[in-house]
Amino acid sequence: MKKLTILLSFLLILATSISAQDKPNKWDLTTCIDYALKNNIQIQKSKITLEQSVVTTKQAKAQLFPTLSASINQNLANSPFLVGGGSSTSYSGNYGISSSLLLFDGGKTEKNILQQKLLEQVGQFNVQYSQKTIQFSILQSYLQILYAAETVNIDSATVEVSKFQFERGKTLMNAGSTSKVDLAQLESQFSSDKYQLVVAKNNLETQKLNLKQLLELTVQDELNIAIPSLNEFDILKPLPILQHVYETSLNVMPQLKSGKLNMQVAGLETEKAKTGYLPKVNLNASVGTNHNTLSGLNFSQQLQDGFNEGIGLSVSIPIFTNRATKSAIEIDELSEKTSKLNLQDAEKSLLTEVESSYQDALSAQSQYIAASEKVKALQVSYDLIDQQFSLGLKNTLDLLTEKNNLLAAKQSLLQAKYLSIMNVQMLNLYQDLPLEIK
Repeated sequence: MKKLTILLSFLLILATSISAQDKPNKWDLTTCIDYALKNNIQIQKSKITLEQSVVTTKQAKAQLFPTLSASINQNLANSPFLVGGGSSTSYSGNYGISSSLLLFDGGKTEKNILQQKLLEQVGQFNVQYSQKTIQFSILQSYLQILYAAETVNIDSATVEVSKFQFERGKTLMNAGSTSKVDLAQLESQFSSDKYQLVVAKNNLETQKLNLKQLLELTVQDELNIAIPSLNEFDILKPLPILQHVYETSLNVMPQLKSGKLNMQVAGLETEKAKTGYLPKVNLNASVGTNHNTLSGLNFSQQLQDGFNEGIGLSVSIPIFTNRATKSAIEIDELSEKTSKLNLQDAEKSLLTEVESSYQDALSAQSQYIAASEKVKALQVSYDLIDQQFSLGLKNTLDLLTEKNNLLAAKQSLLQAKYLSIMNVQMLNLYQDLPLEIK
C-alpha cells in the first residue's frame, strides 16, 4: 500500500510538471495569443462545429452511392379451426437483399454536395473569426494590465512623495514654520494617495484575472506578465492609409468571406428547391428466398425453389404538391436577398470599426504629444513650487494642487499611450498582420 501511495504521488508530481511545462514563466502578448488559440473554449467549440460540417459533407457525397439492405422475416402461424375439426401450425421465413440507386433527381444531390462544401468553408472562416475575436480580447486585456501596472508605479511613487512631504511637514511644524492645518492637509493627501494605490493594485489583479479567464488558466496558475520596453516609435508609429486598410480588410477578414459564401449557399438552396418540379428516378434491385414447413420439402430445397431476383425502375413525378415547391422557392429567394443584405451590413460595420480605430489612433497620438508637453511643464512647475514650499514661500494648498495637476496629467499621458498602441495594433488585425508588442 505504501509503495502504491508513493507511485501515485510520483505520477501526480510528474503530471503537474508536464502541465507546467506547457505554460511559460513570463507572458508577453504573443505568448498569450498563441496559448489562447490552442486552449480557448470558444475556439475549440468553433472547431468542433467545423468537424461536424466536414461529416455532413461526407454524408452528402455518400448519397451518390447505392443503398444496400438485408431483411429477415420469421413467422409462426396457427390455424386451430380447420374444416373437419383439425388444426395446423406452420413456420415460415423470408430472406432478401435489396438495393436502390438514385439515377436522377434534377441535380439536387449534386447541388447539396456543393452547398455542404461551401458550408464547410464557412465553418473554417468561423473558426478564423473566433480566433480574431479572441486576439482582440487578449490584446485589450493585455494592454489594460500594462496600463494598470504603470498606474501602480505612478501611484507608488506618488505615495512616496506624499510620505516625504508629510514627514517634512511635521519637521516644519515642530520648527514653527507651518501650522497644524497645513500638516493635516498633508496627512490627508498622504492617506488619499495610499488609498489610490490600493485601488490601483486591486484593479491590476482584476485585469490579470480577466486575462486568466481568456487564457482558460486555473486558480493555481501564476500569470507573470512580461512588461515590454515601449518607446516613442511604438506609441507614435506612422499609420497606414485608411483606404488601404479598409480595402485590405474587405479581402482578409473572415466574416466578409463567410458572408460571400453564405450568398452562394442561399443561391444553391433556391436551385435545390426548384428541383421539386422535376421527377425522380431510382434503379431498384433485389434477391430473396423463402421457406414454409407446410410445403413438405426439406429446408434447402425450399430455399432453392423460393429463390427470386428482381430489377426495376421507379419514377416519381410531382403533379400537385399543395404549393409546397413554389413556397419553398419563394422563401429561399427571400433568404438570398437577406444574405446579400447581411453581407452589405457586415461591410458597413467593418468600415465603421476600421474608421473608428483609425480615428482613435490619430486622436490618441495627438493627445499623447500634448500630454507629454503638459507633463513636462507641470513637472517643472511642481518642482519650483515644492522648493518654494520648503522655503515657506508657498502654502500647502498650492503644493497639493500642483501635485494633483501633475498626477492627472501623467494619467492622461498613460491613457493616450495605451490607446494609441491598442488602435495601431487593431489596424494590424484588420489587415491580418501579426499582433506584436515588444
